Amino acid sequence: MSERPVLVINAGSSSVKYRLIVPGAAEVLADGTIERIGESGGPYSHETGGEEFTGDHDAEDITAALRLLTEQFAEHGPDLDHVDLLAVGHRVVHGGPEFSAPTKITDEVVDTLRDLSGLAPLHNPAAVAGIEAARQRFADVPHVAVFDTAFFADLPEVARTYAIPQDLAERHRVRRYGFHGTSHQYVAERARGLAARPEEVRRQITVHLGNGCSAAAILDGSPVETSMGLTPLQGLVMGTRSGDIDPGLHSYLYREAGMGPEEVDSLLNHESGLKGLSGVNDFREVLRRRADGDHGAALAFDLYVHRIKHYLGAYWAVLGGLDQVIFTGGVGENSAELRAAVIDGLAGLGVTIDQQRNAADPTTERVVSDDDSPVAVLVVPTDEELAIARQTAELIRS
Repeated sequence: MSERPVLVINAGSSSVKYRLIVPGAAEVLADGTIERIGESGGPYSHETGGEEFTGDHDAEDITAALRLLTEQFAEHGPDLDHVDLLAVGHRVVHGGPEFSAPTKITDEVVDTLRDLSGLAPLHNPAAVAGIEAARQRFADVPHVAVFDTAFFADLPEVARTYAIPQDLAERHRVRRYGFHGTSHQYVAERARGLAARPEEVRRQITVHLGNGCSAAAILDGSPVETSMGLTPLQGLVMGTRSGDIDPGLHSYLYREAGMGPEEVDSLLNHESGLKGLSGVNDFREVLRRRADGDHGAALAFDLYVHRIKHYLGAYWAVLGGLDQVIFTGGVGENSAELRAAVIDGLAGLGVTIDQQRNAADPTTERVVSDDDSPVAVLVVPTDEELAIARQTAELIRS
């Protein structure tokens, strides 16, 4: 093997996703997930060489999950002790103001990431646990943290600032950080490369739609706006997250419903969004229920679309026009119905869609707009793991 591979690890609170990648060639040597960590009989899968191996596990924590990961590679290949790993790349959701680029992990970096847990209590503690377990298991190779927030670290001051007293904001690191940055950066670069004249593509809107959803306005390759803020809760309607709400809702629910801050946070993060409106957070099920005439599902779909349109129009104004709109993420890539609904009515902004192209194979990068549309509409499958592997390799080699 001429190029050394990178192991990418994405550790969540109850799951670990991993991929072994040769960065330059974009070759995936193995891919796997370990779900429902801490529960008896949680599922796992490991895919390599076109074969998938599945089973149940009893991993009680992230450390045990990393042992299972190692066992899967040893049993089914490729053996991690014999592939000459270049590095391990870790997805970390929140870098706070401290980290604005991929960073080689040291003990001091881990301490800082732990300190940032207050900004991302649902994500950073799990990432730190995964990093600590992986550094113990793969002690002989460098580890790199790649941050969801890094792409948005240099947002213009007017876009990153909340209108609150600035001494308070600085003291407590309150600003708009943005998330899904690895995905937004990757698909924007890919979409620019698909244009007949890439140098003329200056104004892009990227729309990442999955269980978490966000949009970004990008000018000349750099973001100037994004929908998520201090936390991943702000912005678009999501699977279980509300997106934009009146900031006064917390105090209102405290007064009227007797709900404390933690109860409201849990409500907005875990019981809202599509789930709160329709009873389910799987977008495919929302579409099925909507087709069957379910009012809650229809409202969920319409509000989901309405919020995306709201941001598209706002970002068109921020950018002063538009060259490309790019859909990505599980929903953005796979739901032609959703894309058609979002683009419907945007001809006044120069955005139209070709229905036949829109309904084509969702696994391919492609333009789905009309030939005479002034603005190109594209579907670009995201590959955050590849982006993390490449950023990791670039840092280590530099």
